[in-house]
Amino acid sequence: MATPSSKAGTKGVPREHRRRQMLEAATEEFGTHGYAAASLPAIAARVGVTKTLLHQYLGTKEDLYVACLVPVGDRLLDAVREAMGEGGAAPHTPLRVLHGIFTALEGRREAWFVLYDTTLPPGGEAARRASEYWAAIDRLAAGGTAELLRAAGSTDPLDADALKYVWRDLVATLVRWWVKHPEQTPEAMTRRCARLFAAAATLTPDGRPG
Repeated sequence: MATPSSKAGTKGVPREHRRRQMLEAATEEFGTHGYAAASLPAIAARVGVTKTLLHQYLGTKEDLYVACLVPVGDRLLDAVREAMGEGGAAPHTPLRVLHGIFTALEGRREAWFVLYDTTLPPGGEAARRASEYWAAIDRLAAGGTAELLRAAGSTDPLDADALKYVWRDLVATLVRWWVKHPEQTPEAMTRRCARLFAAAATLTPDGRPG
């Protein structure tokens, strides 16, 4: 999924096209290496421009990160909202949410790590914008997990809170596994998750098959 070097830095390239190339290269760099280790010279080299031109187009490193973050955050948030809106708290809603996330990330899977970057400098604009997306996605997850538990007969708020944390880590783990298996399509991943969920549902409280 490496972004090939291009002649974006030559004369005659439309400004918006050049900017798009910069953002694509930056998304890959941030997603692969994290904010702290990401290299602006490496981003510039990917698209055949100078670091100075990169700054002229997109500002500081933090400005560049935010420019990459916003479309990723919007795309994932919209995907989760759409998936949850289709079926409410139906048992298959988690699979729809996962399929929506996989579909939104397909072709740029490392973008997940742009949104969930643990190396962002605290107190800055990048951390603030990322936390807004995290909070919005967490609110959707909290509502969805609570509804699923109510449908199963549980109204314990601590159950709902615990399941929200389990769901958050489960999604992150599945995306990490998916990134390591590029041959897996969103549809194949969704079917795999369905099989895993079905197998987990057969376990008894002591961990044995029911």
